[in-house]
Amino acid sequence: MAQVLRITVVGEDVLHRPCRDVVEFGTPELERLIDDMFVTMKVAEGAGLAANQVDVDLRLFVYDCLDETGARHVGHVCNPVLAETGTRRLVEEREGCLSVPGPSIPVARPDHAVVHGQDMHGNPITVEGRGYFARCLQHETDHVNGHLYLDRLPAKVRRRALLEMAEKRDAVFARRAERAAAL
Repeated sequence: MAQVLRITVVGEDVLHRPCRDVVEFGTPELERLIDDMFVTMKVAEGAGLAANQVDVDLRLFVYDCLDETGARHVGHVCNPVLAETGTRRLVEEREGCLSVPGPSIPVARPDHAVVHGQDMHGNPITVEGRGYFARCLQHETDHVNGHLYLDRLPAKVRRRALLEMAEKRDAVFARRAERAAAL
């Protein structure tokens, strides 16, 4: 049975360095980690979750996210690499992060993303998204590369986001604990 894992918070070392490649595919441990990540993401009300956000140093993320048309996308990517799409249209939208509990800050990102990687069995996969789903793919790929959305913000805005997080985090953690207990 899948279990809810602790979500790491900005400042923890595992979030601020590139993760190791997944090299062992098709194992019960990898399958369990992916299942646990999906349950953890659901409890935290997220659209995506990277392995380093549950204190696992692997290039892996899961997602359950809507695109610009309202279509739902659910899956995982091991060893994600963001491809150059040639799209230069940036869209500034509010973005939050489960590891930065509370604030949601406008961040400019391309409105189209393509990620190449592997599935849990090592098979090559390509995931393409537009709109919010593209943002999710970019955000999670940033995570496994050791970057948070805060790193994309000017210093003054980043400080304000961290202050907002300090004010809201206890309420966010309490809501997550209630949802985990209800499982």
